[in-house]
Amino acid sequence: MPKTRIGLIGYGGIGRVHAAAYRAIPFHYGLPADSIEIAGVATTRRETAARAAAEIGCDFFTDDYRELLVRDDIDAVDICTPNNSHHELVLAAAAAGKHIYCEKPLAMNALEAASMAQAVAAAGLKAQVTSNFRFFPAVMRARHLIDEGFLGRIFSFRGRYHRSSYIDRDKPMSWRLERAVTGGGALFDLGSHILDLLYYVLGEFDSVHGALDTLIKERPRAKGSAEMAPVDVDDIALLHARLRDGTLGTVEISRMGTGATNDLTFEVFGDRGAIRFNLNEPGWLHVYDARAADSPLGGERGFRKIEAVSRYAGQRAPDWTMTPDFMRAHAECQYQFIKAIWDDRDPSPSFADGLHVQKIMAAAERSSEKGRWVSLSDV
Repeated sequence: MPKTRIGLIGYGGIGRVHAAAYRAIPFHYGLPADSIEIAGVATTRRETAARAAAEIGCDFFTDDYRELLVRDDIDAVDICTPNNSHHELVLAAAAAGKHIYCEKPLAMNALEAASMAQAVAAAGLKAQVTSNFRFFPAVMRARHLIDEGFLGRIFSFRGRYHRSSYIDRDKPMSWRLERAVTGGGALFDLGSHILDLLYYVLGEFDSVHGALDTLIKERPRAKGSAEMAPVDVDDIALLHARLRDGTLGTVEISRMGTGATNDLTFEVFGDRGAIRFNLNEPGWLHVYDARAADSPLGGERGFRKIEAVSRYAGQRAPDWTMTPDFMRAHAECQYQFIKAIWDDRDPSPSFADGLHVQKIMAAAERSSEKGRWVSLSDV
């Protein structure tokens, strides 16, 4: 059995999720406990790195990621840092010959993302983006049904991702509200997820007409502070989009969706049927078959709920009948990256996929500024 040793860069909330998911993978697939090992961790402060290493159970920790990259006992790095550091870290990791797993969005802009994709391709390395929502079984089932032609000719689509995480105007500033650190607001934070899902199930985007707005334009610099700071990223993004094949759709993205906890949905409509996915039911897909028999009493037509549950190829635990959760989707995304290294195949979602999503977001921002449709080929 191959063994892959990971160097974790960053250990905030998402870093802890990644660490837990790596530990879970051997249990899901009946692998030796040491087949995937976090061999070192780097953060920006030595004391936080030491605490992270103690939680993870690894011996090496540092406040300088370069010390991680030069180690022979590190095969791949997992980048869990704010967006403005991704470009530097990826280029350094590629130069060091390390495979790369990087949190979304891939970069601060399309230009950075393109140079990152070129660097890993030139180095012949495996590189994958953390688009873990692809790995819910119902999403994979939706992709399969579309590929099979179940929907027939696709007429339109609709995607939505709403959270209520920023409706309190007294919530203080954080890096997610600073363009210099994050590159964008709700569009980057949440939009990178829903746009990747639509791209995954439907194919490449061609052009976007978007409107972005900042609804709370200043916030306290710190909790309880009377000093205010300007917010220079979007709270909400509303998009019309056209796919490469001409299909039209809409996408709503908001961190100001009052009452929404983590509400992501998408719908696709075709001449033979339709599908609906809801993140709150990650193991089930709602499908409509327009070819079903009809009658004056209603016949067999109507949306029905079909099971996808926990159908992961090769999974040994938990039983396939159990509903998957957020952590399981992360573990599967990371497992597919590890498998790409073991099997010497191209990983998915790749950095090229991350670049495409980056171009969608760039087109949406430019469209909002210009008030017109913007083609991805122009960004």
